[in-house]
Amino acid sequence: MLLDPLYSAGIISLALLLDKLVGEIPRFHPLVGLGRYASWIKLKLWRSTKSRGILAVSLVLLPLLPLLLLPRLWWLDVLVLYFVIGARSLSEHGNAVGDALKLGDLILARHKVSMIVSRKTENLTEQQVVNATLESVLENGNDAVFGALFWFTVAGPVGALLYRFSNTLDAMWGYKNQTYLEFGWCAAKLDDLLNFIPARLCAMAYALGGKTVIALKCWRVQAPKCASPNGGVVMAAGAGSLNITMGGAAEYDGYICDKPVLGQGRPAEAKDINRAANLVWLSAIYWIIALLLLAVLMNIL
Repeated sequence: MLLDPLYSAGIISLALLLDKLVGEIPRFHPLVGLGRYASWIKLKLWRSTKSRGILAVSLVLLPLLPLLLLPRLWWLDVLVLYFVIGARSLSEHGNAVGDALKLGDLILARHKVSMIVSRKTENLTEQQVVNATLESVLENGNDAVFGALFWFTVAGPVGALLYRFSNTLDAMWGYKNQTYLEFGWCAAKLDDLLNFIPARLCAMAYALGGKTVIALKCWRVQAPKCASPNGGVVMAAGAGSLNITMGGAAEYDGYICDKPVLGQGRPAEAKDINRAANLVWLSAIYWIIALLLLAVLMNIL
């Protein structure tokens, strides 16, 4: 059910404005509550099998069903969308790493980046800290912002919540280690499915926000080398758009991922973190513009 594009553009604009002005609420955030609920489900159901993982995902998504019965109110749509996006929070966490690096405090920078990535950060070099932060900002620009805007446009607040629920579960369970390889399979596949279209639209928005030709080339050549079918798309396009290179091996809990170098140009620097955060905001603005143009076109036809 595609919502009216003019209505979607209005709701998205208000939600982004609210996020920009207020930011993430410090207590009683719904996604934090979801994380605790998912942890409890995992504690009760965990077995190293795909069937248990499917059951766990189903139980976590179950609370969405009653929301289908709620009346459609514009202010409620704004509120739900505000809760599921995190553009300001993403910028703040990324810039906190950049600020620490500018002060020459690598230990603090490692601590700050550990709050936004799942890899091990204790022994990262300055370059690795920059790369990890940029990868997180660009990938989460889709996961925490653009993807939610897309699914709100397609299926309303329940669509946005379904997307963010699946994304949260993938972040918690979608690891290729002994604990989650089988149990987290369903969460990872659901996230891949729901991200397929928005990741590519987000990559296009990234490309339009900088070095477009380079971004499209990096997307085409480098993204297929990435383990993530969607994360590689947005990171390669984002790095190319910023005209920088990033990537390299990363150590996670139980395994090492040999990530390809993404982008083109000079090696990434601390100052590029803020540029990446601005690119995320710009992608959201491009989506609003696209919806407004669609509304005009529909009115003409």
